[in-house]
Amino acid sequence: MHAHNAGQVGRLSCGLWNIRRFYKPLELREVIGNVTIDQVRAKVRCEKCGRKDSMRAELFHPVGQELETIRFRRLVEIRWERRVVWRDE
Repeated sequence: MHAHNAGQVGRLSCGLWNIRRFYKPLELREVIGNVTIDQVRAKVRCEKCGRKDSMRAELFHPVGQELETIRFRRLVEIRWERRVVWRDE
């Protein structure tokens, strides 16, 4: 929550695929909870390779031109799926 108030941006990246995504801390808090950035890194996976160990997470203050070129990944909705699991006896 403090990161959002300070104007910071969350950057999550995969070391294997070199994919970078930028998030607003307030939206990350909605999905993951009010946790530290190290705990965020432990809870996310890469969309391409599915690995957790190659992920990096950091907070930073974007400045000037960098702020204009950042494309944020925005939260649209959270869906909860109800799945039925059967077992034969």
